Amino acid sequence: MNYANRIADELGIRPQQAAATIALFDEGNTLPFIARYRKEQTGMLDEEQLRQLKKLLDSLRALESRRQTIIATIEEQGNMTPELLTQLLAAQSLTELEDLYRPYKPKRRTRADVAREKGLQGLADMILEQVHTDQPLQELAEPFLSDEVPTVDEALAGARDIVAQTISDDPQVRQLTREKALQHGMLQAEKKEGDDEVDPRGTYQLYYEFKLPVTRLRPHQVLALNRAEAEDVLRIHVEVPERLWRAGIGSAYRPDHNSPLAEQLLLAIEDTAQRLLLPALDRDVRRNLTERAEAHAIRVFAENLRALLNQRPLTGRTVLGIDPGFRTGCKVAVVDASGRVLDTETIYPHEPQSEWEEAKAALKSLVEKHSATLVAIGNGTASRESEQLVADLISELDGGGDEPLRYLMVDETGASVYSASPLARAELPDLDVSLRGAVSIARRVQDPLAELVKIDPRSLGVGMYQHDINQTELEQALDDVVESVVNRVGVDLNTASPALLTHVAGIGPTLAERIVAHREAEGPFRTRKAVTGVPGIGPKTFQQAAGFLRVHGGDNPLDASAIHPESYDVARSLLDVADLSIHTPPEQRTEALVELLEELPLDQLARELNVGAPTLADIFKQLVQPGRDPREDLPAPILRSDVLKMEDLRPQMRLKGTVRNVVDFGAFIDIGVKHDGLLHRSKIPAEVALQVGDVIDVEILKVEEERGRISLGWTDA
Repeated sequence: MNYANRIADELGIRPQQAAATIALFDEGNTLPFIARYRKEQTGMLDEEQLRQLKKLLDSLRALESRRQTIIATIEEQGNMTPELLTQLLAAQSLTELEDLYRPYKPKRRTRADVAREKGLQGLADMILEQVHTDQPLQELAEPFLSDEVPTVDEALAGARDIVAQTISDDPQVRQLTREKALQHGMLQAEKKEGDDEVDPRGTYQLYYEFKLPVTRLRPHQVLALNRAEAEDVLRIHVEVPERLWRAGIGSAYRPDHNSPLAEQLLLAIEDTAQRLLLPALDRDVRRNLTERAEAHAIRVFAENLRALLNQRPLTGRTVLGIDPGFRTGCKVAVVDASGRVLDTETIYPHEPQSEWEEAKAALKSLVEKHSATLVAIGNGTASRESEQLVADLISELDGGGDEPLRYLMVDETGASVYSASPLARAELPDLDVSLRGAVSIARRVQDPLAELVKIDPRSLGVGMYQHDINQTELEQALDDVVESVVNRVGVDLNTASPALLTHVAGIGPTLAERIVAHREAEGPFRTRKAVTGVPGIGPKTFQQAAGFLRVHGGDNPLDASAIHPESYDVARSLLDVADLSIHTPPEQRTEALVELLEELPLDQLARELNVGAPTLADIFKQLVQPGRDPREDLPAPILRSDVLKMEDLRPQMRLKGTVRNVVDFGAFIDIGVKHDGLLHRSKIPAEVALQVGDVIDVEILKVEEERGRISLGWTDA
């Protein structure tokens, strides 16, 4: 089936763009490769448009597969009619398709099935048709009496069961009543009675007596209600006004008061509503709300993860990482600028040992021995006490050395997960599991992306209700984000871990392990092309991955850029036109290339070099700034030298803070005290879209020290 026109209509793109992109996907090309290196074919569709197109394409193909299965099933039953086939072929959504299939779908034996077996279908048809006759009701029913149906009342009751199911299964009735329920339904929740131990902490107290129109429910409310119901705290149902469901049924089944069977249809309508239709509408509305809430939660989680992975790295520093603790001590690790572990130690500055001075002396020794300029402190248990220790040390050092020592708080979420993982055991086999967390904390400062990809994104603490939502869809969305960020930044082929290489387009975990094994056995790769010596990396895989791999200091300077090897000849030709070579230092290329573009417009130059203008523009940028890390444009994290305590905070005080998490109702901001402050969404300017890692100016509005709550306001500094 040709999906290009349907996709083009939904996404607002040209059918030619959709068709070309579908062909690229069907040829086995990865999304990052298409987005970056096939711009001419897609008509410059960006990564998000490509992702939407791929998702819609998969959905349409799944719909078509289901359509064919349903058609085959109904035909096997011998129930297919030309009218039904036309409706099935015209169905535009899975819901519409399933509504049409419902009357023919194998189901458990129902009351209507029993009535049909007793020969009451004819009487049910008369009720549905609202026949006009002078015969009294009893005479109409008598022909259907039998040993199994001895009375008129039983005959009528059985016929009504058939009518009720017929109405409930009617696609038109389902669609209309579902639409009305979604537009005008009211969701109600109440606390279950009896067990006083239910919700002892009052977590769901806000929802004990809750009532809100379906259209006004926010995603986080839906997910909270679902969790409370799953924990057996609340009883929830959707109320649909009677006039609305009666109007939906009445659109297809209207009692004719000139028929002696009018009352029977009214009774059947009441029965189908209470027994079949309203419970089904409740499920449909709840499912619809949940799907939308989950999609929203996944989108927020993905946006937060993208921002977290895109945080600016602090390169070229020797970092001392501290994983704080009380009884078991603080684990300390020093790593050099490349992330190599130089030293480790355990100190006990806090209770019960309280070896404050000894711990400070140990940190001072490590800082001086390895010329560390930055301390990264995990933000978990004992973090603020450890912060005070480091602040005291900085005060004593008093800016000694070429660069003064500074510290920053690091979100340590997931560090313990990494520490106990097989990857951590392989990377740090000689280190105790407790010390690996300190290494991870230090490395997160140097390159957040390289370190955080080692951890399941669901363990990074930047989402809400991540364990309550569709895990398959969540995992796919988060994998998409990691893939997107990794390929946007690029990966050093000679230093990247298997975890990082896994997300390079076309590679995956098996080939990532093989690349690292080959590197360890044969030494560093001198060229991109050399990676084809790794078993399993053939021409197609190399094509997809090569542009995202970097080889610094190798045989070909272009291998350190994002220029794809298939465009090397074009790059050389461009340099030739400007009287340059691939060995001309980048800083010496800029002026000559800019002058070239002033003489020859990009489009003209592209025609002369027989290449697309978008590709040539990308090549030009890379020749000027080869392999530039896009994260360098982001704000640097806040480095501190002293401690701010919660009791120091006063209303109207202005501070800089770092966005730690963005949720439906606002953002949590690290302002350097024990608890993050909440910047409510009502305080965030409408034009501002906050992201994890953003450094912003905030104002203290209210401090509730006993509850550990800080309310923040927005300020433009």
